[in-house]
This record gives sequence, C-alpha cells and structure tokens, in this order.
Amino acid sequence: MFKHAIIASAATLAFASTASAETDLPFALDWKFEGPSAPYFAAIDNGHFEAAGLNVEISAGQGSLDAIPKLATGAFPVGFADINSLIKFLDQNPGAPVIAVMMVYDKPPFAVVGRKSLGVSMPKDLEGRILGAPPPDGAWAQFPAFASANGLDVDKITVNPVGFPTREPMLAEGNVDAVTGFSFSSFLNLVRLGVPEDDISTILMADYGLALYGNAIIVNTDFASANPDAVKGFLTAIAAGWRDAIANPADAIESLIKRNPAADAALEQRRLQLAIDANVVTDYTSANGMGGIDDARMAKALEQLAETYEFKSAPDASLYFTDAYLPDKGERMLK
Repeated sequence: MFKHAIIASAATLAFASTASAETDLPFALDWKFEGPSAPYFAAIDNGHFEAAGLNVEISAGQGSLDAIPKLATGAFPVGFADINSLIKFLDQNPGAPVIAVMMVYDKPPFAVVGRKSLGVSMPKDLEGRILGAPPPDGAWAQFPAFASANGLDVDKITVNPVGFPTREPMLAEGNVDAVTGFSFSSFLNLVRLGVPEDDISTILMADYGLALYGNAIIVNTDFASANPDAVKGFLTAIAAGWRDAIANPADAIESLIKRNPAADAALEQRRLQLAIDANVVTDYTSANGMGGIDDARMAKALEQLAETYEFKSAPDASLYFTDAYLPDKGERMLK
C-alpha cells in the first residue's frame, strides 16, 4: 500500500499553484520525442497550454513502466502511459494515487507485423511459422489474448525470443516470419531496412478481436484533487494539440523537430500519421470525441487481460479510469 501522506506532500510541494500565476505542469511521456508526441509540443507552440494558464515542460520516457511510478510517487503530476500497464500496476500497488483521465490511443498499437512474401498476411497464417517476440514487449504481452480471440493453435507457432534492436532486422533478413511490436514503429523500421512496403503486413490486434485500450493521459490523484481546473485545462489543451496535428501534421512535426533536431522530419511525420489513422481517429472518437471509454468494451478488455494476468483483487474499471476531468464533448472533437 502506498503511503499517501508522503506522496500527497511531495505532489503538493512540487506543484503548488496560485490563481495569480501559471501552474507549472511537468508532463512525463512514455517514450522518446518521436512523431506521436508532436501534438503535445504543438499544444505548447500554438498557445493551448498557455491559454489554460499552464506552463508545461515535457520529459521523454523509457516506456510505460517508467512513467507510471513517476506519477505514483508524486515526481510528476501528469503523464502518458499504456492503460493496461497501469491496470496491472494498480492491482499490484492498491491505493497508489494515479489514474487515467483521457484515452488517447482508442486503438492500441499492439500488432503482429509480418511479411507477405513469407506467408503472413492474416492471424491464422502464423501457425506453422516463426514469430520473433522480445520478452518485455507490450504487444507480446497481449499475444495470448490475441491468439485466443482468433482461435490460433499456439503449439503450431514457434516463438523466437529476440531483442528490440534485432527484431526488425531479423524479419527483414527472413530469419523470422513475423514479429510482435507497435504498429507505427515496426512498420517504419522495416521500411528503413529496405523491406518493400507492399510486402509488409500489419495485423493490428485491435482489428482482430482484442478489446484492449492503449495509451492514456494519467494523473497523480492527489494533484488532481487539489487542482481540478488545471487538469481539465490540460486535457482541453491536449485535445487541441491533437486536433492541430491532425489538421496539419507538418506543422506539428516542426514543433517536434525543435526539441529533437536529430530526428528525420519526413519519417516522424509518417509515424505521426500512422498513429493518427490507426490509433487516434476511430469510429468511436469521430462520434464521441477523444478521451472517453465505452464501459462494455472496458469490461471485455479486463476479461481479456485476465486471460494472461492473474488479478490479486477483482478488477474494477473505476480504479483505472475516470472521466471526471474531461472537457465537454465539443472541445474533444478531433475534426
């Protein structure tokens, strides 16, 4: 059980604000400054955070398991993380003061990426073939539920544990027939390695029976309780940043390149567009705006998580996500 008094004190001391000054709001990303993070920098450059009275500084991360504890300990008030990792973290650390408040990846980027020339175009094609999977990979963690949803005989799939740096090179060289990974990353890595785009099959797990959600904005609940208007303003600005990036990806990438000059602008714009098309703009978000969840889908997602993870306590969606800080629907529409 987390020690609330210590965490609350740390959060209050670090992020106290007054009505007469901008609220400093450090924002912890899950990963490097790449294409899908461009909307957050666009929200800075286009004045959306400033309009909400916020001074936001964005920090790169090393994965969701890095971002979540940063918020739970009060080191950061807001962050970006995979909600499935958050669910498991909260199950293992009951009472930790962190919760998701805005869904960003309505469809998670978990994918199996194969090569058509090696016989992999559909889930069933994996039977009788070699799948490269890094043991810590988020997509690999969801593979058993994906396999179950598609009736795959896992005994007919040879799993080759691979490292992150060797995953796509092994597929490019034909040493494996498919890999697990994030759709927008593995696809572009293969393209950079010279694999023809029309030979790449991206099997997005969300399109094949997986009900799981993806990355969300998360908050330290002690900070949010003390600063509800700041959190709501932050989420309004986040939605505006994504709306700007969808309308003009090139401008959003310019904001990214200011912070990561070594990045390949054309490549990162493609990565951003892939995330927009596959993960952010969906039928659900087009109708309802970004940020919310469907209760029935979340219930199914928790059931699917339970296929591969043994919950210590009965899963309860209200512990992992709240819409209490979401701005009005009109402010969350993406187009």
